[in-house]
Amino acid sequence: MTDAPKTATPARRVLRGRPYSMSEFARKYRLDDKEAKRLYEKFGPSATELDLLMAAKRRPPRLPTKLDS
Repeated sequence: MTDAPKTATPARRVLRGRPYSMSEFARKYRLDDKEAKRLYEKFGPSATELDLLMAAKRRPPRLPTKLDS
């Protein structure tokens, strides 16, 4: 019986939907850089996952304005 060496490899997450950039995510939900980074690192760049998270937190995205262009 051979025991394979155990390595601490992080599990890969499946990306659902398109990826957000951290700045796009922070801007969309009006988050400061520290909070956006924390959530981005914890839940990954998936727009679907992050949008679901923010909906559960009852944080609606801000509406785009002409100044955002």
